[in-house]
Amino acid sequence: MSTIKPFDFFIQWHLTENCNLSCRHCYQGERNTYEMPLSDIKKTAAEAAGMITAWSDDYGVDFSRSMNITGGEPLLRQDLYAVLGAIGQEGFDCYLLTNGTLVTKDAAQVFVDLGLKGVQVSVEGPEEVHDSIRGKGSFAASASGIEHLVDAGLPVTINVTLSSLNAYSMKHVIAFASHVGAKRVGFSRLVPAGRGRSLISRMLQPAEVKELYQSVLPLEIRALEVVTGDPVASQMKVPLNGDAGNVAISGCSAGVSGLTILPSGNVTPCRRLPLSLGNVRRDSLREIWAASPILEALRDRSKYRGKCGTCSRWAHCRGCRAIAYAWSRSKGEDDFLADDPQCFMNT
Repeated sequence: MSTIKPFDFFIQWHLTENCNLSCRHCYQGERNTYEMPLSDIKKTAAEAAGMITAWSDDYGVDFSRSMNITGGEPLLRQDLYAVLGAIGQEGFDCYLLTNGTLVTKDAAQVFVDLGLKGVQVSVEGPEEVHDSIRGKGSFAASASGIEHLVDAGLPVTINVTLSSLNAYSMKHVIAFASHVGAKRVGFSRLVPAGRGRSLISRMLQPAEVKELYQSVLPLEIRALEVVTGDPVASQMKVPLNGDAGNVAISGCSAGVSGLTILPSGNVTPCRRLPLSLGNVRRDSLREIWAASPILEALRDRSKYRGKCGTCSRWAHCRGCRAIAYAWSRSKGEDDFLADDPQCFMNT
């Protein structure tokens, strides 16, 4: 019997850059109005499925496949249901990332019928904090959307973007998540890109990030899982004896376990890391993954600068490349392999 577990490869697909909110911390820059038509989306989804199947056949590894479908606000895409159906037919586990404000009772039921595995909704804090970041009335609208999703039986994850605007209210968010019946609550750090550049002074200091994670991640709340996709935070529970090596096996997904497709078809390592790798309308996904110089650099420890390059935890972490890049650009540089400025690990 094989002991090899499925290797997860996920694609985050942004269907539109249109959004009904104007969040202060949004990493999206100038909006591109072009959106791939459904016919192109179907072709790309089929290609992605074929790529992963080929990997399984070539390497004898069981790859699980998933897609995060988002925007902008994905519910503004008129053919969203058709898109979700087409991607599901290719064997992908589908998850929807939304601000929740446009989710109706009927929409939630359609998501169930389409077989969605879960929905992530952004909540930034209690009502007054959330509305100060995402706009007046947005908290109530998001809470209503969450209620419809939970009532329909969909697993809901509440996600928070951490900055000094809301760090003090995280236990309130966790209490809210538990109250509304969410299954998970997760955290990510502010990336000072796009509109979020104006909040660079609101980024938490490394010691503040550490203190916050130490206060919330150990919490045990009945029926609610407290999680984070932050590669630095993931190291808090990982004992390390010696150096973990030069092969990236976990941590930041950029270049290792996923890709992002933008509405135009452009491919990036991560939506918050705006480095173009190609375009699915003219380039092969498999070729992009195998031959992109940017992805090769992200996988090469010797290319990393400063603390991240010498860190014994490199194979398991590598910091958040999006934050490192945005921080580098704020200093007039252009280095996606720079240090993660909020790292608090002692190495």
